[in-house]
Amino acid sequence: MSDGPVTLSQVAREAGVSLATASRAINGSATRSVREDLRERVLETARRLDYSPDPSAQAMARGRTTALGLVVHDIADPYFSTIAAGVARAAEREGLIVTLASTEHSPERELAFVELARRQRSRAIILAGGRLAPDDGGSTDAGDADPASPVPGIEAGSTTDRSRGGGPISDALEAALKAFRDAGGGVALIGQPVDDLPVVKVANADGAADLARALHGLGYRRFAVLAGPTGHRTAADRTDGFTGALADLGSAPPPEDILTCAFTRDGGYSAMAALIERSGAGAPSGRAGHLPELVFAVNDVMAVGAMAAVRDAGLSVPDDVAVAGFDDIHTLRDVTPGLTTVRIPLAEIGALATDLALGRSGQGDARVRGEVVLRESTPERTR
Repeated sequence: MSDGPVTLSQVAREAGVSLATASRAINGSATRSVREDLRERVLETARRLDYSPDPSAQAMARGRTTALGLVVHDIADPYFSTIAAGVARAAEREGLIVTLASTEHSPERELAFVELARRQRSRAIILAGGRLAPDDGGSTDAGDADPASPVPGIEAGSTTDRSRGGGPISDALEAALKAFRDAGGGVALIGQPVDDLPVVKVANADGAADLARALHGLGYRRFAVLAGPTGHRTAADRTDGFTGALADLGSAPPPEDILTCAFTRDGGYSAMAALIERSGAGAPSGRAGHLPELVFAVNDVMAVGAMAAVRDAGLSVPDDVAVAGFDDIHTLRDVTPGLTTVRIPLAEIGALATDLALGRSGQGDARVRGEVVLRESTPERTR
């Protein structure tokens, strides 16, 4: 035998089987199987000869590579990085390698990554992040589902609303995902659904409503909301859930105290700075002026930015204004004072989406309802 790399033909010859049988035993096949005793003989021979399979040949034989594509809006956001960690752990258990793409909130880039995964014959693809608002502007939270679930706080069952934003990019994305699925790839979404594709859905409106009721119970009555960008379904659901619950309690925020901004730390900072300036609070007086009692930011990174704006104005959280967020990202462990938020099991969501994409879950779609976590940024208010 030569000193060069061992070839598949050499493995087949040593094992006493045809080249086709050796290929199917080692690389797999989308259409044919190998008798178990022959498969074991070929694999033992390959190990003895130290044969290394060709990944391209395996992909051709199986019809799919061992890559799982994960597409997120912003990998620098701890929300998405924690989901990615959950996906990576679940993929590793399945012998898959995660390829990660960040869209920077560009629908065109998201579509391009899906089409790339289809051309490269990835085993599955997961899209994490909010969709554009549906045309009717309605909330996208699903109703109650079956309480049985493999993960605490996650309800298994089929979501019934399948609304989508519409428009050329949205329609093209739906078509690309369905083409990927129809060609044998697995698909799952995290956030909102796209037609009938599998989805892990966060009960954003319900979680925000739970938070509003908890804060009202602590004695807060005057609220403002940093509502994120117009047309973002996650931001809209959280805003609607929060303000709707407060309206039921007789403490609805005035429209001018519901501020749109980017769905980022800097967006939260800018919106909070504008609210402070408008209220006449902060330097040089150092007083709270006419600030609301509590500001709710529709995600944690926005809330962190808002807290920084409060400090930079010479004010403090919670003495001058209380602040709350949503998601319970892991970096909150280093935030002082501790931020009140709605805890979402992000890593578990990533793992569950991987199971959905690979067809490992027989329970259909899943819905996650968060848990309110009260911390030092919103102490009980005495009136």
